[in-house]
Amino acid sequence: VQLQASGGGLVQAGDSLRLSCTTSTRTFSNNAVSWFRQAPGKDREFVAGISRRGDRSNYVDSVKGRFAISRDNAKSVVYLQMNSLKPEDAAVYYCAVGRSDYISSRRSDYGYWGQGTLVTVSS
Repeated sequence: VQLQASGGGLVQAGDSLRLSCTTSTRTFSNNAVSWFRQAPGKDREFVAGISRRGDRSNYVDSVKGRFAISRDNAKSVVYLQMNSLKPEDAAVYYCAVGRSDYISSRRSDYGYWGQGTLVTVSS
């Protein structure tokens, strides 16, 4: 299973970015998909997740109201729209496919991971 995360870059505080996660696996459309991020020297943390049908989503408190996760199963892609970016949002962002349709915040509940895309936010 291969996941490809893209869309990262260098932006200023207050700007927006949209990350994309694409895959060719059928597992993608059957399970929850989430975004995690890892800043230098910190643990990888859950950011947002979406159910297989897109009818449920969950976010870490620090991004609620600023980030939005969505998916297009026909295209096998999940997006993370990030608005009003802050310097503390800077990290490598990873997409991951869950082992079920449950949106978990635990890394161990995800079986497939992308390679990550770097988001840098200048103040």
